Amino acid sequence: MEDSDSVGGNLASKVVAVAAGEAHTLALTGDGYVYSWGRGMFGRLGTGFESDELFPVRVKFKDPKPEKRLKFVGVAAGAYHSLALAERFLELGSATKSEVQLQVCSVKAGGMMSLAIDNLGTLWMWGNCPQESSSSEGEFSLVSSFTPTPVWDFHGHTVVKVACGNEHVVALVTAGETYKGEDLVCFSWGSNNHGQLGLGDKKNRNRPEIVEVFNQDSFFAVYEVACGAFHTALLTHKKRPSETLESMCWTFGLGENGQLGHGTTQSALSPETVKELPQYVYLISVDCGLFHTSVVSSAGDVWSWGMEKGLGLCPNASFTGTDAGDAIFPLQILCNEDKGSKFQEPVQVVCGAAHTVLVAHGGYKLWSWGRGRSGVLGNGETIDCFSPTLVLWPPLTVDFKQEELNTVDDGDRIAEENSTRVTETEKSSSSAIEETKLLQSKLLVMERYAGILHGSIFGKPLEEQDIPISLHNSGSHDIAKEWDRMLESADRAKLVRLEKFYQNMLEGVKDKLMKRRIQEIVKECLNSSSINKL
Repeated sequence: MEDSDSVGGNLASKVVAVAAGEAHTLALTGDGYVYSWGRGMFGRLGTGFESDELFPVRVKFKDPKPEKRLKFVGVAAGAYHSLALAERFLELGSATKSEVQLQVCSVKAGGMMSLAIDNLGTLWMWGNCPQESSSSEGEFSLVSSFTPTPVWDFHGHTVVKVACGNEHVVALVTAGETYKGEDLVCFSWGSNNHGQLGLGDKKNRNRPEIVEVFNQDSFFAVYEVACGAFHTALLTHKKRPSETLESMCWTFGLGENGQLGHGTTQSALSPETVKELPQYVYLISVDCGLFHTSVVSSAGDVWSWGMEKGLGLCPNASFTGTDAGDAIFPLQILCNEDKGSKFQEPVQVVCGAAHTVLVAHGGYKLWSWGRGRSGVLGNGETIDCFSPTLVLWPPLTVDFKQEELNTVDDGDRIAEENSTRVTETEKSSSSAIEETKLLQSKLLVMERYAGILHGSIFGKPLEEQDIPISLHNSGSHDIAKEWDRMLESADRAKLVRLEKFYQNMLEGVKDKLMKRRIQEIVKECLNSSSINKL
C-alpha cells in the first residue's frame, strides 16, 4: 500500500501536531502551516481579530524574509496565548559565551508562561515563571520575565521534554550530557500547594529538584510528561531488558475531581500509577486539562478521567442524568465512526481547559469533544459534545495560490501563465467559499435553534441519532407517527419529564388565553360604555 503523502502530496492536510489552550486549539500541518480555531479574545488565534472561529482557519504570518516562505515546525498553547515555532536559526552569542547558531527545537506553554528547548538542550522560560524572589532570598514567587531566560540548573545536561501548569514546571533531563534513550531524570519546581511537584510534600520550590521515583536508578524510563493547572501526569515503561513494552501512567497533585484516576478525590503528594488502565497497552500520548486527564494507546484506545465523566466540563454543564458526575477511574472514549471503538492510527491527544482533541488516521482526521463554546471543537457549533465529533478538516478555505507556490523551489517564480490561471482559480474559488460560508452560517443558526428546542423538551443536546429515520430515508416526516414511536420507546423518567414540560406549556397557553379573553371583555365594555354616552 502506497503512502498517502507520496500519492497525493497531502502534507497540506496532514496534521503533525496539535495544542489546546483554555478555549482555543492550534494545528500544525506537514507542509509547515498553522491553523487555529475557538475563542479569539486577546488575539490568541493570530487572525488579527478577537472574534471567535468555529472552523479551522490558517494563521498568516508577516515573514521578515519574504523571498523564502516561513515554515513552522511546532505549536504550543497557554491559557490565553499561542506559540508557533519557525524553522529558523538565531544568533545568540552572548547567551552561550561563544558565537554559535542556536535553533529552538520545541516549544511549550501553560497558564501564563512559555517554554522552549534549543538544539544545545538548554531550557528557556518567559512569562509568569516560578523563580526565586529578588526581594526575599529563598522565598518562592512568580516573576514576570519579558524575554526568554535560560535555566542554568541543567548546565552539562540536556533537557529533552518539558511541561508546565499554572505555576509549576516539570522537565525530563538526561542523567549525562547527551540523550541515550532511557536515561531521563524527572525534575520539578514551582508552586506545590497541591503536591503537583511529586516531591512528597506541599512546599514550593524555587529551583528544580529530582522526583525520586524517576531518578537515575529508577526501574522506569520516563518518556512523556504533561501538566494540568494543578496536577501532573507522566508515561513510563520498564527499562530494558524487559520482555514486554507495556507502559504505565503516573499522576500526582490535585485530585478533588478525580483527575488523578486513582479511584478517589484525594490529592497525591507523590507519583502513583493509574491502576485501572489495562496492563498490556502502550500509551503514546498523555495530556492534562484544567481538571481532567486523557491518554491514547498505540492501538487507538482513548481513556479520560476527571471532571464530569472525564470530559473536563464544569458542573453547571447541561450533562445530566445517571451518567453525570466526575470520573475517578479511567473511562474509555469510544470512536463512533463505523460503530468501532478504537481510533485508527492515533498520533496525539491534547486537553484544553474543558475540551479534548485527538489526532488520528495518521494525521488526516481530528476528533474533539467536551465544552463547545466559542467553537473550540472546530465542528462549526458552539454546543457541548459528550462523545467524539469530527473537526472540519481539512478546512473548506484553501489558498490555491499559496498551494501552487509550495510546489516550486524556494527563490523560483511561477511563470506568468500559471499566475494568471491561479488568479482566475482564486476568483472562482473565493466566490464559492463566500457562498459556502453564507450557507454554513444559515445552517449553524438552524442547528442551534433545533438544538435549543430539543434541549428544552428532552433535556439533552440534539445528536444525529435523535433525527427521525423517516427524514433520513425519504425526506418526508409524519409527526403524528413519529410522536407515537417516541412515546413508545421512552422510559418512565422521560415520560415524566415530557409530562411536566407540556403541563408547563399548557398552563402558559391557558394563562395567555385567559389574559386575552379578559382584554377582549374589557375592550367590549369600554366600547359599549362609549356608545351609551353618545
